[in-house]
Amino acid sequence: MNDKILGLLGICRRAGKLTVGNDAVIENVQNGKARLVIVSNDISLNTEKKLKNACASANTELLKLNRTRDELSDALGKFCAVVAVCDDGFSKKLISLIQNETGGKCL
Repeated sequence: MNDKILGLLGICRRAGKLTVGNDAVIENVQNGKARLVIVSNDISLNTEKKLKNACASANTELLKLNRTRDELSDALGKFCAVVAVCDDGFSKKLISLIQNETGGKCL
């Protein structure tokens, strides 16, 4: 499978510009490092609500991927359902790719 979004997230992680995991993502949102937060389509409602609140207060974009946590985890080599992109270039490209894909939605 040739998945541009998951491939770019993998590159972003290898470049050290991706934060993985709910607590670390919320911390990066609050301290202004996160440019974009991406969640899998099967996260819990409680986690989604916490992330929405954190992102809204910090004016950080939050997008839901049309991928499961297992697909996201496989692409990144680490179990996760929530990631934060901490780079302007990567975040702009990912926003474009996700919003152009039919399942990618803004939360």
